[in-house]
Amino acid sequence: MTVKQRYEEAKKKYAALGVDTDAVMEKMNEVKISMHVWQGDDIKGFLSDAELSGGISVTGNYPGAARTPEELRQDLEKAYAMIPGNHKLNLHAIYLDTEEQVDLNEIEPKHFEKWVSWAKEQGLGLDFNPTFFSHPMYKDGFTLASADKEVRDFWIEHGKRSRKVAEYFGKELGQVCVNNFWVPDGFKDNPIDRLAPRRRLMESLDEIFSEKLDEQYTLDAVESKLFGIGAEAYTVGSHEFYMGYGLTRNKLVCLDAGHFHPTEVISNKLSSLSLFSEGILLHVSRPIRWDSDHVVIMDDELQEIGRELVRNDLLPMTNIGLDFFDATINRVAAWVIGTRNTQKAIMKAMLEPIESLKEIELSGDYTTRLAMIEELKDFPFADVWNYYCESNGVPVGLDWLPEVKEYEKNILSAREATAGKDSCRFS
Repeated sequence: MTVKQRYEEAKKKYAALGVDTDAVMEKMNEVKISMHVWQGDDIKGFLSDAELSGGISVTGNYPGAARTPEELRQDLEKAYAMIPGNHKLNLHAIYLDTEEQVDLNEIEPKHFEKWVSWAKEQGLGLDFNPTFFSHPMYKDGFTLASADKEVRDFWIEHGKRSRKVAEYFGKELGQVCVNNFWVPDGFKDNPIDRLAPRRRLMESLDEIFSEKLDEQYTLDAVESKLFGIGAEAYTVGSHEFYMGYGLTRNKLVCLDAGHFHPTEVISNKLSSLSLFSEGILLHVSRPIRWDSDHVVIMDDELQEIGRELVRNDLLPMTNIGLDFFDATINRVAAWVIGTRNTQKAIMKAMLEPIESLKEIELSGDYTTRLAMIEELKDFPFADVWNYYCESNGVPVGLDWLPEVKEYEKNILSAREATAGKDSCRFS
């Protein structure tokens, strides 16, 4: 049977439950995933040769990492060609593309003009992140919460300039740019004073956000973390800190799947947050025992995230971004696997007869609820997904893998032949 024929059979089966698969595919076209640029070069960026620091670490040395903005964009184009739909790209400030030698407290929109031109050509939106790590002014584990005013002032200026870059993205591309603030500040061992650093972080953020920017162009988000490398005992920007800050300052609260206790999940937080926040930012990732940012797979938590977003109609208020980095496998393949899995989880949730299930639950018929949810696990979801891919002109099933392997052979391997070339724009 062809992909279309299999889809027609699946369509009938879902229709018997009251699910319109054609309508589901239309809804899927409205879902934008913000794919993260940093998977392509292991979070090196193009600002300096500084080693990763600030709770950030990447393992592996798979051949073919991008060394220049041009190579990175080439890899991104290959990945997007394997992913159905029209999406966004999430840039970090260290991915500026300019011949000028500038520091983080000097960045301007002009340093990202090439990214904007490329995004226009590709039909992509852009999101942004200021970069509060891997820099000499990340001192003694602190940036915005530092007791040193000189350090704070440097990073405050970087935050302000990052907001201008994000505003520029939104104006130029006609899509709102979500600008996400995460800082790694904290202590390796138990501190005496947990309050003062949090007060300094609050005041620094208030200064950064003091200028009101048009929300049709950019939205600010704040992201918590349980701990990071070198900040195992105390993280200034905890979940409680940023939940309070985001809700009282009208900022998006970012929930990262790896930034909580190992037994916590973000799926169960979404409905509560939606009641009090005007918007949500997700960083979809996969932690293994800690915030290890593994490539997203179709595990239980990813599917629960999809269900919560769809069952509660939270997609309109939720910005979905990815955050993982794995240098032990082909980096283009990592993008494709993680993004397609995130889309699959959302589609799978859309293929549930949600309104019927809610009515059954409200009536107290938990037997039927359980029976239907379990039976749906055997429904031909893959046949709908495959037809969605075919309809969008991207490879079906594993057909994308040979293309990526060929790309590795012809493009990525050639980079290894010139591996001595400096990947940094400035030395």
